[in-house]
Amino acid sequence: MTRPPLGSTMRLIRPAPNVLGFYDGRIDGVRAWSDEPNWLDDGAYTLGICTYAIVDGSQALVYDTHISLPHARFIRQTLEGLGVKSIRVVLSHWHDDHIAGNEVFRDCEIIANDLTASALARNRAEIEGGNPPIMPLVLPTRTFAGSLSLMVGSVAVELRQVEIHSHDGSVLLMPDTGLLLAGDTLEDPITYVAEPDRLAEHLIDLERIASWKINRILPNHGSLEAIEAGGYDTSFIAATQAYVAKLLACRHEPDLARQDLRTFGADMFARGAVDYFAPYEPVHRQNVEAVVAAATGRQ
Repeated sequence: MTRPPLGSTMRLIRPAPNVLGFYDGRIDGVRAWSDEPNWLDDGAYTLGICTYAIVDGSQALVYDTHISLPHARFIRQTLEGLGVKSIRVVLSHWHDDHIAGNEVFRDCEIIANDLTASALARNRAEIEGGNPPIMPLVLPTRTFAGSLSLMVGSVAVELRQVEIHSHDGSVLLMPDTGLLLAGDTLEDPITYVAEPDRLAEHLIDLERIASWKINRILPNHGSLEAIEAGGYDTSFIAATQAYVAKLLACRHEPDLARQDLRTFGADMFARGAVDYFAPYEPVHRQNVEAVVAAATGRQ
């Protein structure tokens, strides 16, 4: 495995009007931090990660600060190079790979929902002492509950709180175009189960999102080619719903729980909403084990 300098493999893409994407990872034979297990490589870089900025004139809204300080500096330098003078940040949720660059934006307003702010404060010691460490962790400066409407120049955005993947999700909808920045609520090809006890609740909020007026979806983890081409359509939501429902069935179907991802998701991949990606095999195995263990613990 090779390890180029952090941030040096970042790719700047323009997936939609007024939207910049900052994509890194999914590069064969390359890791970003270490050959040893760590959150940056195994939870983000090898799977592919893209954070976003909405830009209009001199204003920008950054959606997640990426996986390291060099990545965040790349984002900020890119925006300032485009003439941006005012930057605000929105955090999609509290997990490391979405907040690692916060320090680069510590002089900016950093917005998160109440639950994200609480989770960051509660887990601060673990985050700052992690592998790699996020030191110092810069916390949100503004919080909201439920929803928050903002303007980025002339571009309207709506932050909406959801419980999918984590208890504290914030997705960003651009109502004029129907574009959804989904954070980790939707992930290609499969969701990463962080809170197995809450999967039934996650299905409820997936159904809620499916009722919104959405044209395209940009996730934080997905295919570079799909994101660069403008993202995913709403069949992405249905694929995630099908996967989560099938995960829940593993609690009572041992044969299903033993299947690898290619077999488990065969119907989902055949429909074409998401594509099989081999590095998600260990993610799927962890998902199944977490769901079965959670069910066993309740019995």
